[in-house]
Amino acid sequence: MRSVLFYTLARLAIFAATAGVLALFGARGYLLLLLALLISGIVSYVLLSAQRDRMSATVTRGVRAQRERFEKSIGKEDGAPRAE
Repeated sequence: MRSVLFYTLARLAIFAATAGVLALFGARGYLLLLLALLISGIVSYVLLSAQRDRMSATVTRGVRAQRERFEKSIGKEDGAPRAE
C-alpha cells in the first residue's frame, strides 16, 4: 500500500511542479492544465518507472489475494447444505 501512496504523491508533485513552471511562463486556464497533464505524464513515465513497477506488483498481489479469498468463500458456500 505504501508503494501506491508514494507513486500517487510523486505523480501529484510532478504535476504541481510542471503546472508551476508553466504558470511562470504565462500559461493560464485550460492550456495550463492540458500542458501540465501532458508534460507531467511524460516526465512521470520516464522518472517513475521503478516506482510504477513496485506499485503494479503490490496491486497484483492484492487482487490475487482477494480473488483467492473470494474463491475460498464460494467453495465454502457450495459445500454447505442449503435450507429450502
